[in-house]
Amino acid sequence: MKWDFLIVGAGFSGLVAGEQLSKSGFRCKIIDKRDHIGGNAYDKFDEAGVLIHPYGPHYFRTNSQRIIEYLSQFTEWSEVAYEIRSFTKNQYWHFPINLNTFEQWLGRESTEEEWSQWLDEHKVPMTSPANSEEVILSQVGWDLYKAFFEQYTLKQWKKHPKELAASVCGRIPIRTNRDNRYLTEEFQALPLDGYTKMMERIIDSSQGLEVELGVDYLADRNRWDSKHIIYTGPIDAFYDYSFGPLPYRSLRFDYESYNQEQLQTREAESGKPGHWQPVLQVNYPDLDVPYTRTVEIKHATKQDIPASTVVREYPEEWTPEKEPFYPVPTQESAELYQKYKELADRDEHVSFIGRLGCYRYYNMDQVVGMALTESQKLIKKYTRI
Repeated sequence: MKWDFLIVGAGFSGLVAGEQLSKSGFRCKIIDKRDHIGGNAYDKFDEAGVLIHPYGPHYFRTNSQRIIEYLSQFTEWSEVAYEIRSFTKNQYWHFPINLNTFEQWLGRESTEEEWSQWLDEHKVPMTSPANSEEVILSQVGWDLYKAFFEQYTLKQWKKHPKELAASVCGRIPIRTNRDNRYLTEEFQALPLDGYTKMMERIIDSSQGLEVELGVDYLADRNRWDSKHIIYTGPIDAFYDYSFGPLPYRSLRFDYESYNQEQLQTREAESGKPGHWQPVLQVNYPDLDVPYTRTVEIKHATKQDIPASTVVREYPEEWTPEKEPFYPVPTQESAELYQKYKELADRDEHVSFIGRLGCYRYYNMDQVVGMALTESQKLIKKYTRI
């Protein structure tokens, strides 16, 4: 069968594009080499009955009313104030850095005025920070940079912050007030029934959309006949690594579930009955701890069950046999990506969208917005033909 659109990847990008195109009357086929939909946003119940995020936590947030209205067709929402801590020097610190963190640093109460003055005295004056080290030094100075950023970044990226683009650490806010939220977007929530249920509804609402799982497009490209391909996988793999592989960081996840009795032994430390740790996410910046963070997603999903699961996240070297999670934002990788992008720009019948297709660390709302925009362009293009 000749499809109008072959969509490679059943994550946010592929499903949203497929829904839009099929709704406009196009025949769309979505394939994915995994055995489930949802991409890295896929969630499921583990053996303890806890709804987990197997590919790391996905904290949905956006300032776009367009994205909220679109996704709200397929889900209700549970509002969440995502909160994290950083564990170093044998204690939990408020993070991102704010006035509460400063008071912990001083060991006494303080004020926004004193905190702002301290920052002015310690930050390193710079007009245009060129890398991640400089962007943090320009905001908080050497002491807090050393405590919370330098080692964590080395562990996560296996590169010094001065080797990474300013955007890596620049994503993390520095606050002079007591706002403990990790994120700043106006809308912060999780799909009430989970990401997978939301994506199942996207598929169920779409006429003329077919999904096939367990299919590796790159292993047998000639099998498919379509007018246009929407590719959401790694752009370098699509072109057979013709300029060499783009660098990524991969991850390994270790899960540990705890029953009610075990959780009760942690109440003194967590400060929250029924939970293993005090907040949703705890960062571990010290190099002598092999993992970068622990996540107890139950803080966000608000499940009322006598169990919880904690995920420890270990950064790993990436090879083509592993899942690529994070594009490595260096000058060298940007130049290499540009070579692949020039090839892609000449492919009139292929669209590259999503994190891997564009080699950029997009948030989920940005990916949804990109898929909506690209599908509308394609509707106009192929409706005219």
